[in-house]
Amino acid sequence: MAKFVLIGSGLAGGLLGAYLGRRGYDVDLYERRADPRAGNFVGGRSINLALSTRGIHALQQLGIADEVLRHAIPMRGRMIHGKSGDLHFAPYDRDPNKYINSIGRASLNTAVIEAAQRYPNVRVKFNHNCTDVDLDAPVAHLLNTETNQMIEARGDAVIGVDGAFSAVRQSMQRQLDRFEYDESYLAHGYKELTIPPAPDGGWRMEKEALHIWPRKSFMMIALPNPDGSFTCTLFWEFKGPRSFESTQTGDDVRRFFDKEFPDAVPLMPTLLEDFRENPTGSLVTIRCAPWHYKDKVALVGDAAHAVVPFYGQGMNAAFEDCVVLDACLAEFPNDRERAFAEYFSRRKENADALAALAVENFIEMRDKTASKRFRAKKKLDHLLEGLLPGIYLPLYTMVSFTRIPYAEAARRAGRQDRVVYASLVALIMLIVAMLIVLLR
Repeated sequence: MAKFVLIGSGLAGGLLGAYLGRRGYDVDLYERRADPRAGNFVGGRSINLALSTRGIHALQQLGIADEVLRHAIPMRGRMIHGKSGDLHFAPYDRDPNKYINSIGRASLNTAVIEAAQRYPNVRVKFNHNCTDVDLDAPVAHLLNTETNQMIEARGDAVIGVDGAFSAVRQSMQRQLDRFEYDESYLAHGYKELTIPPAPDGGWRMEKEALHIWPRKSFMMIALPNPDGSFTCTLFWEFKGPRSFESTQTGDDVRRFFDKEFPDAVPLMPTLLEDFRENPTGSLVTIRCAPWHYKDKVALVGDAAHAVVPFYGQGMNAAFEDCVVLDACLAEFPNDRERAFAEYFSRRKENADALAALAVENFIEMRDKTASKRFRAKKKLDHLLEGLLPGIYLPLYTMVSFTRIPYAEAARRAGRQDRVVYASLVALIMLIVAMLIVLLR
C-alpha cells in the first residue's frame, strides 16, 4: 500500500489519518503543536465548535460518534438577547430532535487522534513544523521544535491538512504555474471571553441554546461547555469610532459592554482580563484551485477552503472532505491522481457555496435575528416544512441537518424562496381583486 505523509494533526488531520489507516495505508501524521492530550491546548481562539449532521456522519463511519457526543451539549436553537434584556428563543428546526452540538476543540481533537492511533500503520508525531514541501518528490521538510533539527518526511503523497495558512498550500503557490489563490478578510475580528459556571457548577443561562446578542453591525455569541461555563465570542469591527482599535482602556471596555450587553456583564467577572489578554483574531475566507498536484499532493479542510465561522460548518465541511476523499480513493484504488482530481471536482463547488453562505449568515445573525420579519420568515419556513414534508426544506435545515451538497442546498433554497414569494404576491393580488369586485 502507498504511504501518505499528512501535515497537520488538528481535527481534520486526525480524522483523515484514521480514514487512511482504516483503508490500510501507511501514514505519518505530523503536527507543529504539542500533543493536546498532555494539556497543552491554548485557549483564546475558537475553543468551541458546532458539530452537526455532516460531521457526525464522518465520525459514525469510524465508530466514534457516540463517544464524541458524550462530551457535547445539544443546542436546539438561538436564544436572542435584546438590549433591554428581553429573550427570544428561535428553534433551529420544527423537529426538536434536530439540533447542533457544542463541543470543545480539545476533546474532539483528542478523539480523532486516538481514532487514528488505533491503527498500527498510523504514526503521529508532534512538535514538527512544516517549512516547505517538494511537490515532485514528494518530500515535506519539517523542523523538530524540540531538538531544533530539520527532517525530511517522504511518502507516495503529501496531504496538507494544516489549516488556513497551510505550509503545503504555500508550497503549491510557489511551485505551480497558474495556481489560483484568493483570500479575503472581513472588516470584523473576534475575541473570546468567558462566562464561568454558577457557584453550584450549573449554567447561568439556558444551557441548550446558542446565545446571540445581535447589534446590527456587530454581535456577541455564547456556546455552552460541559463544566457549566459558556465560551463567548465578540465579533466587532477592527477599526472605527467604536471598534477593537478605539477601545483600549478598561473603562472603555466596561462602558461598551454595559451599554450593549447589560445582561451579560454581571455574568462575566473576568471580562476585563479576558478582553486584555485574549488575542483578537481575523476572519478569513480562502479559495484556491486546484487542490491537488498530480498523484503527489492534495489539500483538505481549511488548507483548501477556509470559511468564516457563522454557519458553524467549517469543521463539518472539513470532515466531509475526509469522507469524500476516502470514497474517491476507494473508487480509484490504482489511480491516485484520478482519485485526487475526482475529490477536487466533487468538493470545490460546494466549498465555494459554503463560503458565500457563511458570510451571508453573519449578516443574518448580527442584523436580522432580532427583527420580527426574520422571526416570521422562520415560522413560515417551519410551517411550510410541515405542510410539504420532503418537498420544502429551509436552507438552515439543509445545511445543518442533511448531507445535501452545499451548492445544491443553496440553489434549492433560492428556488423555494422564489416560489413562496411569487405565491404570496399572487395571493395578495387575488385578495385585492376580490375586494375590488366586492366593493363595486
